[in-house]
Amino acid sequence: MSKVAIASTDGTAVNEHFGRAAFFRIYEINADGHRFIEIRDAVAACQQRRIHNKTNFDLTLDLLSDCDAILVSKIGEGAAAYIISKGIRVFEVSGNIDAVLDRLIIDKVFAA
Repeated sequence: MSKVAIASTDGTAVNEHFGRAAFFRIYEINADGHRFIEIRDAVAACQQRRIHNKTNFDLTLDLLSDCDAILVSKIGEGAAAYIISKGIRVFEVSGNIDAVLDRLIIDKVFAA
């Protein structure tokens, strides 16, 4: 079983930039399906356009440290590389949360 964090503004779609996310929806995902666990409040890592607040960025990573992946609509290359260096996968996707998670299951992205 894997844990996935999703950046969403409305709770139904993956539609938020990593740096602007005020919260993340956490899901468990396995070969049989997925289930919503909780919402985790975050402090946006980008306080201004394209300017990262390192403290907030690291707080967000600490908040999501138990997750295997983060799904966002957009993320900068540097931010993605930093997250990946911490052992968390990053996927830039968009669409309905259920459909995106179902696609990850079908594609066996988190296969054991």
